Amino acid sequence: MTVTAQAIPMLSDNYSWLLSESVTGKIAIVDPAEAAPAIAAIEAAGGRLDFIFITHHHDDHIGGVAALVARYTPIVVGNAADAHRLPKLDIAVHEGALVDFGAVKVRVIDTPGHTIGHVSYFIADGGVLLPGDTLFSLGCGRLFEGTAQDMFRSIQKFSDLPDETLVCAGHEYTASNAKFARAIDPDNAALEARSTEISALRQANKPTLPVTLGAERCCNPFVRAADADEFGRLRAAKDNF
Repeated sequence: MTVTAQAIPMLSDNYSWLLSESVTGKIAIVDPAEAAPAIAAIEAAGGRLDFIFITHHHDDHIGGVAALVARYTPIVVGNAADAHRLPKLDIAVHEGALVDFGAVKVRVIDTPGHTIGHVSYFIADGGVLLPGDTLFSLGCGRLFEGTAQDMFRSIQKFSDLPDETLVCAGHEYTASNAKFARAIDPDNAALEARSTEISALRQANKPTLPVTLGAERCCNPFVRAADADEFGRLRAAKDNF
């Protein structure tokens, strides 16, 4: 496996992700919400930072970018269409772009819904999906700017990825998402087993992420939604749960 992803807890429930590419030793960080925990993780990994990948413009995903740029001068990657509200980009990307990260390619997936300019990143060599606030374990992001149809289509873009793909999402929302998922899908044995696993992980103060995309296909009601109408009903129900 060429790329590995390490969860870095930030703020109250955010995760940034430290990516290590084993062939060249390059290091990247995804959505650094704040600088101090990012710097601690980077220094522990050898003290270099080559890239910052940004999924969207919310402060809890970009708050640490300026300090990291000042300290390490990495290449900053983000959506060209959202450049006006992102930190200064060195590489402004579009749907389908492939960014060279050492010996691997990082594929850009346009995933509007949570915000209009949201993008996700997929690294085939390592099987890592970085969906930001588009997809959570057993949930999905709130629709702050996009529509239910936007978000449904965005999550459908992950349907070509292998089951073993690791979902490295932006928040530790899994326990609360599990309560909603079980309320609407009480007879799902895979979901019940995942809920038990989640409880044990959180009691041990361990992250519930990453999780495989295959597990989400079995358990996540938003991934399992048949169409945009069903997705919209689920999102509205979750908002009021």
